[in-house]
Amino acid sequence: MNNVNQRSRHNRPSDEVSESGSSESGILNERILMLVFESINWDPHVLCRTACVSRKLHALAKRILWRQLCITRAPRMVVTLVNGVPNGHQVGGGWHMLAKLLFFCGGCESSRHFRVNRSLPGHFAKSSRFSKTSGRSFLTKKCREDLLYVSDPCEHAMEGHEEDLGVYRGVFRGFRRSKTRDCLIGRRVELEEGVRCPYCGARVWSMTTARLVPKSAWRRLGSHEGALEYFVCVNGHLHGFCWLAPLSSDEDNEDDDDEVDDNSEDGVHQGSYQMGKRGGLDEGRPGSSGEMIEDRSTV
Repeated sequence: MNNVNQRSRHNRPSDEVSESGSSESGILNERILMLVFESINWDPHVLCRTACVSRKLHALAKRILWRQLCITRAPRMVVTLVNGVPNGHQVGGGWHMLAKLLFFCGGCESSRHFRVNRSLPGHFAKSSRFSKTSGRSFLTKKCREDLLYVSDPCEHAMEGHEEDLGVYRGVFRGFRRSKTRDCLIGRRVELEEGVRCPYCGARVWSMTTARLVPKSAWRRLGSHEGALEYFVCVNGHLHGFCWLAPLSSDEDNEDDDDEVDDNSEDGVHQGSYQMGKRGGLDEGRPGSSGEMIEDRSTV
């Protein structure tokens, strides 16, 4: 009799469910999801849709999947961003925010230092190249110890304007301990009213208002002095805009004294890259070797 009772206790329905898994355990199984996304090369579109299915999947994506997407699609950039940073798992305010920055052009709206005749909505960028050498051009000499990745500008033709609009983005390593943040606070620069970071929704500083835009920034972008604006949010995300000046043969070879030489160890190319119809690696738009992020959607 005791043996029968023991067998019945071992074979309770609840035990059978726990051993075989619940009816939804398959889609919530971390290993299965990792294998699925690995098979589709960590497609950011599919991951966005998956995170919207349920609260459990949203939480799982935020905890694991976005991190793995960043590591897989931008390995050298991620290693550099987390190196020496406490709580590196929260790089850039969170992995889901960093993933959005990697693949998404934030668009453009008029600000008090930069005017456009119409707003430009954000969109997934087919190709983006991030470089810490380019990022160095956005740092003043006092802040050159900071590490900043900045993308080449995403080019957009604007009706009624001869020059194309360039939209760029970037991220600091360990922004809370950066010289740039110390400088902004030390100068008592106020956070901008009515402007939010397109990647995390946090408040931002205008680097133009702070007078922290070096000449090397507009030269690196291929713009004119004063024809650009960029912001840095409290989580260390950078987003900005510029008017892209037509290039001449003389300008193609011009280097700023404050800039450093391009560094082949800056990142890794994962494919050929064209910045746009007026620039790129082969056409001479200022840029540096960096990590290539491509939106290779498979579904």
